Amino acid sequence: MGIGSEHFDATRLLTTLVAAFLASLVECVEALTVVLAVGSVRGWRSALAGAGAALVVLAAVVAALGPALTRIPLQMVQLVVGSMVLLFGLRWLRKAILRSAGLIPLHDEAAAFAKSTATMGGQTGQFRGWDNLAFAAAFNITMLEGTEVVFIVIALGAGGTGLLLPAGLGAAAALLVVGGLGFALQRPLARVPENTLKFIVGVLLSGFGTFWVGEGAGVPWPGGDLAIPCLMAAYLALAICLVPICRGLASVAEVEG
Repeated sequence: MGIGSEHFDATRLLTTLVAAFLASLVECVEALTVVLAVGSVRGWRSALAGAGAALVVLAAVVAALGPALTRIPLQMVQLVVGSMVLLFGLRWLRKAILRSAGLIPLHDEAAAFAKSTATMGGQTGQFRGWDNLAFAAAFNITMLEGTEVVFIVIALGAGGTGLLLPAGLGAAAALLVVGGLGFALQRPLARVPENTLKFIVGVLLSGFGTFWVGEGAGVPWPGGDLAIPCLMAAYLALAICLVPICRGLASVAEVEG
C-alpha cells in the first residue's frame, strides 16, 4: 500500500469517526433529556435500569448485524446503505435549514425536559421502589434514539473495510460524553447547540451517502476518498445559500398572504 492509499484510508477513518460521534451526540442528548426527566420524577433506579437494558439490546444488534454486512458484496452494500444514509442526511439537513431560516421552531432541550417531567407526573423523588412506568419510558426513549445511532454506526461501518470500529468508537464516545455530563449536572444539556450539530451532521451524512452511492454505482471519484470532504463542503455551501433563500420566500409569502 502506497503513501497515497494510506492517506485516503486515514481520511475515511477520521471522517467516519467524526460523523458517528456528532450524529450519535445529537441522539444521545435527546434520549438523556427524557431519561433525566423520568429519573428525577419517578426514581433513578428504574429509569437507569430501563436505559441500561436498552443499551444492552442495541449493543447486541450491532454485534449481530455488523459482521453480517461483510458477507454481502461491498458495491451492493455501498449502493443500498449509501442511499439510506443520503436520505437520512438530507432529512436532517432540510430540517436544519428550515430551523435556521426560522420556518420551524428550534429544538429546545429545556422545554423538552419540562414537558417530559410534566407528562410523568408526581413529585420529584416520590417513587422510591421499582417503577414499571419509569423503566418502560427510559427503555423506549433509549431504544428509539439508540436505533438511529445503531443505523448510523452500521451504515458508516458498511462504507468500507475496517470502518465499523471507528464508527462504533465515535458512537461510544458520544454516549460517554453526554452521559457523563448529563448525570454530573443532573439537568438536560440545553446549552449543547443541537440544531447546529444537526446541520453539521446533515452535511456529513449527505456527503458520505453521495460518495457511497457513487462507489456502489461504479463512479470513479476524482481523488478517491478525498472526494468525501469535497462533497461535504459542497453540501455545506448549498445549505448556507438556501437558508436566506428560504427566509426570503417565507417573507414574501407572509406579505402576499
